[in-house]
Amino acid sequence: MDHSKKAVELFKSGYNCSQAVFGAFAEDLGLDMDTALKISSSFGGGMGRMREVCGALTGAFMVLGMLNGGYDAKDNKAKAEHYRKIQELSEEFRKQNGSIICRELLGLSKKGADSPFPELRTENYYKKRPCVELVELAAKNLDKKYFS
Repeated sequence: MDHSKKAVELFKSGYNCSQAVFGAFAEDLGLDMDTALKISSSFGGGMGRMREVCGALTGAFMVLGMLNGGYDAKDNKAKAEHYRKIQELSEEFRKQNGSIICRELLGLSKKGADSPFPELRTENYYKKRPCVELVELAAKNLDKKYFS
């Protein structure tokens, strides 16, 4: 399955960036789509439109959590290995885009939370926002490293 195409399709149908990435991998992770969309719903717009860490990347982090999670709370070696993978994925995304921070990726100067109301998904929205490309790239990075 081409997860990046599915992620773009989900994003363009109105789901947030985190939902689009996590949802694209739901079936492979043994999750039904409704559960995946609920789990990832809070992380769009840089975590609830606070414009912090990019939602596409947090969606990718959740995919890695499902792949590598469930370790013993006292198993520091497993935790460290998982965090290494998160940092590696994050650094790859940063190299490709210059940042992992939503507001920086969108070119927003205002610090702090945005209005809680998402913008309407119009043609102009897609022209001025790199979100479709970021969603696609986050899914491609996962596929390249963990699903090929």
